[in-house]
Amino acid sequence: MADPASKQINELEEQLQRRKNLQDITNRIHSAQNIKQILVDLKDGILNLFDAYSITIYIVDRMKNEIFSMFLSGSTINEIRVPISNRSIAGYVANTGKIANIADAYDEKELKAIDKELVFDASWDKKSGFRTKQILAAPVYHNRKLMGVIQILNKKGGIGKFSEDEKGFLHEMSEVLGVAFFNQERFARRRKTRFDYLISRDFLKEEELDAAWEESREQKETMEAFVMKKYKISKDDMGKSFAEFYRCKFVQFNDKIPIPGDLIKNLKKDYLRRELWVPISRMEDGNINILVDDPNNILKRDMIENLMKTKAIRYDVALTEDIIKFIGYFYQSPEDETSISDILGKMDADSDDADEDEDGDIVTESDSAIMQLVNKIINDAYARRTSDIHIEPNVGKKNVEVRFRVDGDCALYQTVPYNYRLALISRIKIMSNLDITIKRLPQDGKIKFRRPGGDEIELRVATIPTQGGVEDVVMRILAKGETLPLEAMALLPRNYKGLLDICEKPYGMILVVGPTGSGKTTTLHAALHHINTPDRKIWTAEDPVEITQYGLRQVQVQPKIGFDFAAAMRAFLRADPDVIMVGEMRDFETAKTGVEASLTGHLVFSTLHTNSAPETITRLLDMGIDPLNFADALLGILAQRLVRTLCKNCKEPYHPTGQEFDEMVESYGEEDFKKLNITYTDDFTLYRPKGCDICDKSGYKGRMGIHELLVASDNVKRMIQKHEPVEVLRQMSMSEGMTTLLQDGIQKAIQGITDFKQIRRVCIK
Repeated sequence: MADPASKQINELEEQLQRRKNLQDITNRIHSAQNIKQILVDLKDGILNLFDAYSITIYIVDRMKNEIFSMFLSGSTINEIRVPISNRSIAGYVANTGKIANIADAYDEKELKAIDKELVFDASWDKKSGFRTKQILAAPVYHNRKLMGVIQILNKKGGIGKFSEDEKGFLHEMSEVLGVAFFNQERFARRRKTRFDYLISRDFLKEEELDAAWEESREQKETMEAFVMKKYKISKDDMGKSFAEFYRCKFVQFNDKIPIPGDLIKNLKKDYLRRELWVPISRMEDGNINILVDDPNNILKRDMIENLMKTKAIRYDVALTEDIIKFIGYFYQSPEDETSISDILGKMDADSDDADEDEDGDIVTESDSAIMQLVNKIINDAYARRTSDIHIEPNVGKKNVEVRFRVDGDCALYQTVPYNYRLALISRIKIMSNLDITIKRLPQDGKIKFRRPGGDEIELRVATIPTQGGVEDVVMRILAKGETLPLEAMALLPRNYKGLLDICEKPYGMILVVGPTGSGKTTTLHAALHHINTPDRKIWTAEDPVEITQYGLRQVQVQPKIGFDFAAAMRAFLRADPDVIMVGEMRDFETAKTGVEASLTGHLVFSTLHTNSAPETITRLLDMGIDPLNFADALLGILAQRLVRTLCKNCKEPYHPTGQEFDEMVESYGEEDFKKLNITYTDDFTLYRPKGCDICDKSGYKGRMGIHELLVASDNVKRMIQKHEPVEVLRQMSMSEGMTTLLQDGIQKAIQGITDFKQIRRVCIK
């Protein structure tokens, strides 16, 4: 047993060694060139002073009222940010200035005893596999000013809280860090360039920046473009540096931003390119949002405010190349040399001098500028793969909004000054052969539009009177599509084989169901393409004929003259058909004729607007269709939806939380999910959207189908004859192998083609 004297000597030696280590790390902290070296490079050295497993050092971001730390993930430096509030342990320490010494981070009673709002965020533990136990966190101050927070986790070989000695030692370390952070902040204030963020994060060295000023001038490049290219700085990091320096938002080029027609109509393209600024929108609070290369340039701001005739302007910053891209995009149509500003300039240079009478328009529908504007809207919509164009006039002096629906989502494309709304609507009505004098009743029409390249597209037009005596117009682009093969329909193996089997039957009824725009016609044509052989006579009745296929005899119905789907079907039965496709079963007569045709030796395809395959059966029976005949006729029902697919270029793999996995299992159905043989393990991976230039930062590109195929087995036919309810039909079909829309979607999310969020958007459980 050691005597008391030698024990005391050992303790003194340990204290001296600890002091020596503290002095050594203190010197290294004060000689650090930037914040990144303290938060990342020196972290392990500081941790060695404490008998603990992990350490996090935060620094304050006063502008955002947050504290942040940096950590190395592979070769990439990432940030973790925490609001300065009592909702987290580090945030509480920063907010109150008190030391937190916690025995168990997962003990809610202990946390609530400190502060009733305090909670522990366990997401980092789940992600890293580290289990947090004890936490000791202290604020970092310099001259009573908060500089950050230091937090150590998990005592080595101990239970309970950190000791008073360890608290005291942490306090000493916080004082050292306070001086270091103050010096870094003072150094940053002295530098004051828009590249400070990059230097403080060690993306760039002082000497590299000094050399870059001269080199960029020699190469006649902007400083930021040269630095990004030479030192491999990402656009996002350069943006953070600009945003921090100018204290405003950094905006990157995005062609989804609507063209601000009313703001640019009196501005010249060459002038904006020379001066490097551009208006991008009128904000909800009435301010004009302007992008500029240097928001601190007072002379430029005065000039902008004089030209825009207002001081209600919010300035944001962008790279020179992105400002030039915005100007080129706003002033140049991809199909046409005529720009928005040129068109609006031809109409009237100053809409403020227009007649105050709400019904008075400063241009007419026959004006060449209005014709050009409508043509440009249609051409731009087609170039962007738009399905629907929405023209939305507003009451009073609010601008007309034009929105495009692409891949199922609506986005604002451009605004047109309110003075032109009557002429714009009238021009579209004239092109659609509609009555321009009727403004209080809805009207439907069609436009055949020839594009500059010579190809023709068709648009279905609907006008609807809206509040305030104005009319909305919605134009659906019915582009002539190519027939997709069934293999390209993203059907699961069971659904693909089942659909092929029923398509090859000699007679019966096959239905494809789903909401408008869910790809029903595309699927029907894919099925017809599979059976389209010279020995089969196939008639189709469609409204309108969107997809043309060699070998089919396709008919456009004309309900206005009495030639509807039922009439077309009766005509087909006299024309020796093998296969009949009817665009939609809208009424009892069409459905009844379809059932009779399928019983008399014909294969009948059609569509319905129902939510699921089993619901379709009850819908038709409720229409009055005879259950016995319908049971004999039915071969199968395919329900489908379209979901957005993840961008293949940038989709990001991640390990979902247990809660996320459980939610997915619950949605799928626990018993059915077990059959997939998928378990939650550490390497279970899903994918989520990230965003890149290819997908316009959305993370999604294109759409795919999710399906639910009900095959009319003998059991299902018996249930139809008994008029069983939807739930009984669904359970029977699922027991025979049917996957619901939600299950089909979840399987495709697990495959990484889409994500669970998109599936939930389109599926009802």
